Amino acid sequence: MASVGRTYVRAIDIRSFNYSLRRFSANFTDSGRVTLLGICEALRYDIWHKALSSMGDADSDNDSITSLQEYELDEGIPQVEDPFIQKFMAGRTQLIEQEKKQRHDRLFKANMTPLAKQAAKILSSIRKRELKEIWSGTTEADLYPGMAFSHARDRAERTDVYKCLARMPKGALLHAHMDAMVDMEWLVDQTLAEKGMCIVAPQGQIDVQKRIGVNGIKVLDQIQFKFVPEAILAKNAHKSMNIWKADRTNYTAGTPIPVREAQRTFPDDTTTFKKWLVSRCRIDPDEVCRGHEGVDAIWRKFQSTFMTVEQMLFYEPVFRRGMQKMLAELVDDGISYVDFRLAFLWEWHPTGSSKSLKGLEGHTKFFEVWSEEIEKFKKTEKGKSFKGCRMIWTIIRVFDNRMIAESMKECIAIKKKYPHLICGFDCVGQEDGGRTLQDLTPLLFWFRKKCAEAGVEIPFFFHAGECLGDGDSTDQNLFDAILLGTRRIGHGYSLYKHPLLIDMVKEKKILVESCPISNEVLRLNSTILGHSMPALLSRGVPVSLNNDDPYILGHSKNGLTTDFYQSFMGFENLGLEGLGTMAENSLKWAAIEDQKNAEWLKGISEGYMGKSTKAQMLKAWRTEFEKWCQWVVMKYPLEAGVENELEDEEDEEDEDDEDDEDDDEE
Repeated sequence: MASVGRTYVRAIDIRSFNYSLRRFSANFTDSGRVTLLGICEALRYDIWHKALSSMGDADSDNDSITSLQEYELDEGIPQVEDPFIQKFMAGRTQLIEQEKKQRHDRLFKANMTPLAKQAAKILSSIRKRELKEIWSGTTEADLYPGMAFSHARDRAERTDVYKCLARMPKGALLHAHMDAMVDMEWLVDQTLAEKGMCIVAPQGQIDVQKRIGVNGIKVLDQIQFKFVPEAILAKNAHKSMNIWKADRTNYTAGTPIPVREAQRTFPDDTTTFKKWLVSRCRIDPDEVCRGHEGVDAIWRKFQSTFMTVEQMLFYEPVFRRGMQKMLAELVDDGISYVDFRLAFLWEWHPTGSSKSLKGLEGHTKFFEVWSEEIEKFKKTEKGKSFKGCRMIWTIIRVFDNRMIAESMKECIAIKKKYPHLICGFDCVGQEDGGRTLQDLTPLLFWFRKKCAEAGVEIPFFFHAGECLGDGDSTDQNLFDAILLGTRRIGHGYSLYKHPLLIDMVKEKKILVESCPISNEVLRLNSTILGHSMPALLSRGVPVSLNNDDPYILGHSKNGLTTDFYQSFMGFENLGLEGLGTMAENSLKWAAIEDQKNAEWLKGISEGYMGKSTKAQMLKAWRTEFEKWCQWVVMKYPLEAGVENELEDEEDEEDEDDEDDEDDDEE
């Protein structure tokens, strides 16, 4: 019996000794079992003694782990090394890999070069390190991966991941409202420095609540900013007036007061004139945190900021300087093309004139100036790599049919005069508070008819699904957007709730312009972790990342890096291959040239293999992407472990399998 015991013990691993002994001894009688256990107790002691001797000075942690394993084996708990557990794990891995073959980035990942794969591993390694060192909450209790943007922004910008992504070529920016793309502090400084810029109000601004706001939400009075020539100012008695007083003897309604004078006499002790004015142009972090006030409350503040911004931005000298700054910031962030959006409600203020230009006259002048500034920038050293920008004309969805129809006619007129600048049409504003696409459908068909009569091509790029509803009239904008032939969907936040629409979007090659930080600030989700984008990516829906209204929403910098960073850090499944896919998508779906629908779809399908302008842009982007990957590998050579070489071989085998499947699908 002792011989049998020794033979069995020698055949088993030391960690499973107790477990195996227990099962083996069950075959013996009581007396035989006692004898066997006695023999094996000595053998076990000898085995443990030799094992511990070979381990040297083992610390207490290792001893406690071994003790736990011994307990598990005594209780009959299976071990990871057991064959049936290993078989389960292999099946689990296969299931995960099978699901990943449905993801949006499958083809991009399969075609990544060895250099790009290594860069992806390095970024993943840096991410894991910074999740532990920076976002683990070990230094501050409220830190966690994917925390709210308004709290994470400053810390994020100091990380290695952010610095890497800031240099990444990001392709095109497809969803950006121009009047929210200018640095608000810079804009206020320009207004203060511009000689002749004045502030005008319907009454004295003595009401503190109207200046600082109620319950954190600014209540904006009808204050205006406008240029007034020096000769006209000299005739006014503004020097004796104080716009911050209510008495008629102190301020006469409608009297222009130089902004410098308003700044000098600003009465509040808790803030400065500049900070007060900047606060009217953007959503402050404290306002973002008041989530209990709901979506409508934050939208009221959000929409009010545009009125203040536009009065300062669309004064010609300020706009010209602002456009050069804006385009330079975007190029610095790795963006090579932009589809801007703008609602044409404001008046254009020509240089040195107190008379503003309204309607078609003012908007025509705007496009003339904008075209000049684009060409001027492209001739600079920084602008040599910039492919240009175009405009998606937008109307506000709350307007009545007359106002919308008149704006549509303006759009067609501008398209005929500046065909290279107008690229599409959209309806903007809060979806929950405005008219649905169903309600606007007759007007939209009328617009199509007018475009055909004028011989112009102005496709739709609709906002839709920027809401929390599930089946309500706002949520159903998604159905109408698809039926009306939209080429892209702005936001598409609620699309994940509609499996049929997801299939249609994929079939019709409609891109979702996702704006994760915008959706967070405007209270569709509290942090990036609650965003719906991963649900779309996992189903293979084409998506691009966008910044929407960066400076109004509290970004400290222009461009896409912040949205790239929040998404990369928040979603484990994304990785560099996911970011690369979305950058690639942004170029495939860019409206850089007028195309009929068939030509548009062909260009998307052909991708790099086409002969269009977008195909050339894709090839240029891929070259820059590989250069950037090389920079990452050279900058952080020790970040990824040596074991990555083995992973590379496994990835290549997986990719061969994927290629075979792709061939079968074709």
